[in-house]
Amino acid sequence: MTRHETAARFSRRAVLKAGGALVVSVGTPIALDTVLGIGQAFAQGTKPPLTPEQLSSYIAVNADGTVSAFFGKMDMGQGLFVAIGQMVAEELDVPFKAVTVIMGDTATSVNQGGASGSTGIQMGGRQMRMAAAEARRVLVEMAAAKLALPADELVVTDGVVHAKTDPSKRASYAGLIGGRYFNVQLDWNKQIGNALYAPGKAKPKDPKDHKIVGQPIARADIAPKVYAQEDFCTDVVLPGMVHGRMIRPALAGSVPVKIDESSIREIPGARVVWENGFLGVVADKEWDAIKAAEKLKVEWSEAKPPFPDQGALYDHIRKAQPRKREIGGKQAGNVDEAFKTAARVVEAEYEWPFQSHACMGPACALVEIKDGAVTCWTGSQKPHFVRNGIAATLGVPIETVRAIWVVGPGSYGRSDADDAAMDAAVLAKAVGRPVRMQYTREQATGWDPKGPASIHRARAAIDAAGQVIAYEFTSKGFSRIDVGTNGSKPPDTLAGQLRGVPLAVNDGFGVPAESYEFANKRMAWETIAPLLERGSPLRSAHLRDPVGPQIHFASESFIDEVAAALSLDPVELRLRHVKDPRDVAVIKAAAEKAGWQARPSPRRDQAGGKATGRGIAYAQRNGTRCAIVAEVDIDRASGQIWARKFTIAHDCGQIINPAGLTHTIEGNIVQGVSRTLWEEVRFDGRAVTSVDWMSYPILDITETPEKIEVVLIDRPELPPTGAGEPAIRPVAAAIANAIFDATGVRLRRVPFSPDRVKEALS
Repeated sequence: MTRHETAARFSRRAVLKAGGALVVSVGTPIALDTVLGIGQAFAQGTKPPLTPEQLSSYIAVNADGTVSAFFGKMDMGQGLFVAIGQMVAEELDVPFKAVTVIMGDTATSVNQGGASGSTGIQMGGRQMRMAAAEARRVLVEMAAAKLALPADELVVTDGVVHAKTDPSKRASYAGLIGGRYFNVQLDWNKQIGNALYAPGKAKPKDPKDHKIVGQPIARADIAPKVYAQEDFCTDVVLPGMVHGRMIRPALAGSVPVKIDESSIREIPGARVVWENGFLGVVADKEWDAIKAAEKLKVEWSEAKPPFPDQGALYDHIRKAQPRKREIGGKQAGNVDEAFKTAARVVEAEYEWPFQSHACMGPACALVEIKDGAVTCWTGSQKPHFVRNGIAATLGVPIETVRAIWVVGPGSYGRSDADDAAMDAAVLAKAVGRPVRMQYTREQATGWDPKGPASIHRARAAIDAAGQVIAYEFTSKGFSRIDVGTNGSKPPDTLAGQLRGVPLAVNDGFGVPAESYEFANKRMAWETIAPLLERGSPLRSAHLRDPVGPQIHFASESFIDEVAAALSLDPVELRLRHVKDPRDVAVIKAAAEKAGWQARPSPRRDQAGGKATGRGIAYAQRNGTRCAIVAEVDIDRASGQIWARKFTIAHDCGQIINPAGLTHTIEGNIVQGVSRTLWEEVRFDGRAVTSVDWMSYPILDITETPEKIEVVLIDRPELPPTGAGEPAIRPVAAAIANAIFDATGVRLRRVPFSPDRVKEALS
């Protein structure tokens, strides 16, 4: 995946002098040494340090004139690399196919935060755009010196700088710097991760001049994946490596107190690694490692079952003492006083379960420790933080660790990939061999960090004239950062927790992101302590659009409940109170495209075993806004729901690649349907019991929507904002509102499984 540049074997001065370079200038003559000095100031044969303030950390022109773009984020399946290539090619004025985007290798890219918060284009792309614009500026200045022409008399076409009036006066990027490195300082903001920003002196192009940005360029990686021509993390093989397996307790919170290594003595090469609660095995052959993990006799400590009965989960959340409370969003007026004057109050409570990442394949990672250096191959969406985590776990300097991102089975949040990397590192250090750590399906679904369970309370005060005079919304649940957003710190990984490192307390949740205006408004969140503090299979963390689906399932369902209580059309009520013009635009666009007919919900004209309904929901996310109309079919006898059609209007500012954006939105909706209709982590007092596709079902291909219509609102005058998560946010509420429209029954607990639907309808 990585293209390595080689330093030039000759100096630019030697080439020019040997070629008898003749510098012809218009106006003041420019001496040869001046030309060479400019070239040496901007370029050099050895690569500068890989630091955020160096242009060479982002852009390189290869000897053949192609461009390498070093991107400190990665593509988790949405085609992000295509959009980044478009942005780089646009600013450099090179063909799109001339750009190779090299992602997620800590040896070739700086830490831009990995795949995180839908910031791939919004923040990572912004930096790559600015770096490419600066590279073009520098190359044009170098060409101006070489051609003895003012820079403003030059243009660039397909990587060749030439005079506007005489194309024969030309200098290619390859000739100017190809095979060498930029030596240009950028104005770095001293931040790393998502917030990293290091512009140069150049300003990016005016959007009206874009030729590549905005085009629906197709991905080139689909066919290799489909035809098994691309290696995944599971395919990486190292000489002399051993295979590792972890052994987890059947009772969460229990730790090994006695190990009988003789129980696996007959398995060739099998070894045990045990440190406090951390227990793993390795063997030369993978099947032998599997057998060793199954046959090793372990005596576990006695521990009190840490979890409540699953049926008591939401009561536990209600009764638990809040560990932190925070007011969020835009507040207004005096909510408590307004409710005292209300003619009537509408109120409701909603429930959302723990959910698993349920990646299609369990996590895999390889770690090699050799000659004082550590290398990790990982499918994590944040390899730079994996590097930091391995350094902290092993107690070695960060600069001795390299993490290489290799395509994994997906993620969308804080999955088990970081844990697999840390487990592999601990085993590799213990056995002195490269270790390939492969989790099992049971471990992947049973022990991955979970999206947090929560409840959400909403109430609205209505005056005698039927106007909403106050609104209050409060979420309460487990912290979305019980373990951190990445594996850079040992307390946030299973390896760290099970080995006994001190733990940290992290609290975070969120409030609805919208622009409803009420005279009196208050939104808040509360977090509670985890069910088990250390080594828990129910530790909560980020899952795609962290806490967004559950918050907006509740808030947008409740807006519909208020509309029904007032006998108003759901779109009409939203447009009364939504004040942001862009928000209004997406609501209107989705309703118009869906052919929305104004009327209150529910329908009153359906009888028999089948029912159909429509529902709308909308949300913002970090500058992006979208509105969704869902159309559902319900079989009353079976309780089966088919989310048949979705219409979505989506505004994320400037659109870089409409095809990639459309596919990303479609993926959001399909995953949102799965999380709404099927996904729920099941557990008993001892452990998570949903450990495979039967006990943790997800949407199958026969249940996917018949049609998804996408309305893209392009705003080239605005910076692009994220698209990797916003569209999943309103899906559950849109479906819930459509079910209510069809049946008059309000579902307030996810998932909407057939049994739960039948029970509600009865």
